Formats: sequence, structure tokens, C-alpha cells
Amino acid sequence: MEVGIFLLVAAILLILAVAVPRFRRRRILARPFPASWNQILRRNLPVYAAFPAPLKHQLQQLVVLFLDEKKFYGCGGLEMDDEMRVTIAGEACLLLLNRPTSGYAGLQAILVYPAAYMAPREQRDSSGVVSTHTGTMLGESWSNGKLILSWDDVQRGASNFSDGQNVVLHEFAHQLDQETGSANGAPGLGKRSSYQSWARVLSTEFEQLQHEAQRNRPSLIDHYGASNPGEFFAVVTETFFERPRQLRQMHPELFEQLKTYYCVDPTQWQ
Repeated sequence: MEVGIFLLVAAILLILAVAVPRFRRRRILARPFPASWNQILRRNLPVYAAFPAPLKHQLQQLVVLFLDEKKFYGCGGLEMDDEMRVTIAGEACLLLLNRPTSGYAGLQAILVYPAAYMAPREQRDSSGVVSTHTGTMLGESWSNGKLILSWDDVQRGASNFSDGQNVVLHEFAHQLDQETGSANGAPGLGKRSSYQSWARVLSTEFEQLQHEAQRNRPSLIDHYGASNPGEFFAVVTETFFERPRQLRQMHPELFEQLKTYYCVDPTQWQ
């Protein structure tokens, strides 16, 4: 009898665990999107103005859920406001448009510093020895539910959405990559066949970028992407959203892989 009651209670709790978040989401999405938030998106996300109405509505809904589910913390004396939260959420949710998504389910907190900050970093040399040094950081993405950003650099990325440099897009691309368990440059692609073409195209492009970086040759894709496959995915995500026409012209196969993954064509917004 006690076992039966225990199982019944467990079943009820499971139902509530699923139903309550769904009810909460429906209630949140039923509210009108604040006009002030709409102005922030227009001001700080230049491509937003070019979106068709359904895509604007979809982004607004993603932003509303993101802001409800994620916690923002100002660091180094920074006081968070809607300008900061909505700007970061808007750019982060660009990566979720038109895609089945968990909405960065593993992410709980975004820590924002006023400017670039100092943080300890581990470095492994060719012999395998690990050393720790302090470096200047613009942002970091962690697999423990935290993401860190420099607000100065968020603003810099928002003010120029065509230079291929955007710390929000970069760090949230890492979050997508980490959803598979490791940041190895292969986010969740769905079908097994997708991984074959993804690996072929991105491996070739990664090796080419390494070749160009070693010889200090100019490249559309930032040389930082030559560091490792995870950084390559984050860097080409920046390029895809901010310089899509150049990427399509100079790296057509890479552009098509990213277009298929992200389910959008940013050339339509420029």
C-alpha cells in the first residue's frame, strides 16, 4: 500500500514538473512584448529591422523566455539594466531562430563585467606541461551553467554588425557546441548523415585557416578560429551572421553547412 502511494505521489510530481513550466511559459508569452524592449532590439540589433514580421515575433518570444529563465549578474560594480539584458538576449536568441531548441537549457547565469577582465587560464605546452597565467578576457562560456561577457565588448559588437566580431554570438555558439557534452566544433546536428558532411567541410576549412594563420595571410575568418575546432565553430558563427555575403562568396560550402544548421539565411537581412 505504501509503495502504491509512493508511486502515485511520484507520478503526480512528475506531471507537475512538466505541466507547471509549460503553463508558466504560455502565461509569459501571452503578455505583450514591451515597447521599450522593441526599441532596444531596433537600436542594438541592426538586422532586427530587416526581419519579416513572423521572424520578429519569434525572436521576441525567444527573448521573453530567455530573460525569464536566465539570471543576470553585474560584476565589478556594474549594475544591470534592461538595455544590457535585452541586447544580450536578442543576440543570443539569433542563434535559436527557426530551430527546435532547448533555449540554452544548461545555462543558468550570465555574468557581465563593465569591460575586459582578467582571469586565470591554463596553457599546455608541446610536452604536455600545464601552466597557469592571467589573461585579458572579453567573454567565456562554461559548461557549469555560467557565461561571462564584457559589456564594453557587447556594445562594440552591437554597434558594428558587419565586421565579423561579436562576443555574444561567439560565446553562445560555444554554449550550443557544449550541449553535446564537449566543445569540439560539432554541435547537435540531428541526423547521422549531417555529421559526415559537417566534418568534411569544417575540417577542410579549419585546416585551411590554420595554414593561413601560420603564414599570417589575411582571411575573412578570424585567425583565432585556428586555435582548435571549438573556437573555429564559434568564430565562423560570428562570420556567418555578420558577414554572410562574403562568407557565401568565399566559402560557399561552409556557408551552406551553417545555413542548414542555423535554419536562417542572414544575407536576406542585409
